[in-house]
Amino acid sequence: MTTVGRSSLIESVLSARIRRDIQGIHAYAVQDATGMVKLDAMENPYGLPPALQVALGERLGQVAINRYPGARIDDLRQALARHVRVPAGCALMLGNGSDELISLLAMACDVPGASILAPVPGFVMYGMSAQLQGLGFHGVPLTTDFELDEAAMLAAMRQHRPAITYLAYPNNPTANLWDAAVMRRLIAAAAEFSGLVVIDEAYQPFASRTWLDEMHAEPAANAHVLLMRTLSKFGLAGVRLGYLIGAEALVREIDKVRPPYNVSVLNAECALFALEHAEVFAAQAAAIRAEREKLLVALSDLPGVHPFPSEANMVLVRVPDADRVFAGMKAAGVLVKNVSTMHPLVARCLRLTVGTPAENAQMLQALRLAL
Repeated sequence: MTTVGRSSLIESVLSARIRRDIQGIHAYAVQDATGMVKLDAMENPYGLPPALQVALGERLGQVAINRYPGARIDDLRQALARHVRVPAGCALMLGNGSDELISLLAMACDVPGASILAPVPGFVMYGMSAQLQGLGFHGVPLTTDFELDEAAMLAAMRQHRPAITYLAYPNNPTANLWDAAVMRRLIAAAAEFSGLVVIDEAYQPFASRTWLDEMHAEPAANAHVLLMRTLSKFGLAGVRLGYLIGAEALVREIDKVRPPYNVSVLNAECALFALEHAEVFAAQAAAIRAEREKLLVALSDLPGVHPFPSEANMVLVRVPDADRVFAGMKAAGVLVKNVSTMHPLVARCLRLTVGTPAENAQMLQALRLAL
């Protein structure tokens, strides 16, 4: 077949077999961070201490990678359940990162007319998972100070009766926790039409509150709530492991759409090892929280820079010209995230990951130069 014929066939297949809406969107983009101070993806900047690196390497060397995952996955599920104190009557489900869990939730809830609702700006995968599954997505803008617009949320929920309402706690990219009383009322409203509420606590290691306390204290009011977390911010972004907590009956049904062996034996063993040394990761999270507070003070002193309060391992800042400042920082060897076109509410904003003291110093210097 000639080159022209091959190209023609590919175009024909694309036209006939690949959904038009898929062809019209962009794949999730990951910036090239080669040689850069990487502060664009909310990763824990600390690695394992050398002694633990050796111990983990020896342990992974003994894993039976010639076998499909088996009982060790159950060991991990039970270890996580103990670590987070899963409420009575609840179960825990594992995912290949929280991204997979978001996709599985959309798949499990894909009944005729179903839709997903979330505040915006928020995590892009909520809307993307809805689109890929063929569900409607309803984004409700936050207020100008990045709080939940309770009246607008309630109106949208009662109009669309979404199968899933996502509430990120803290939110990405705004990094704030929302008013708990407002969240309680939204959760109660979802119960009126038998809707699920998913509380996404991806950044919980850096937050001052967790909705898990509410699930312990008020199990009946939170019977339709699913709490989602990831070990990525815990310090295992490369391991790709997320988990979902909720009423046993709900989790059992959602678990039916999970692919078999979705968590590898290597990922599971890494996570088990991390939980056995949880104090190391807790100390890293404490160091990041302390650096975040120093960073907020330093950013506040920069002319033309407005940092917003943060309960995560990132800080949202508004600058005079986000494109120019982003490019200037990148030229100085520091990679951050330009979210200025994500939503009108975050116009002129950059999202800065909190790094080590040395990385934060480089970031501040690059920001000063770029301004």
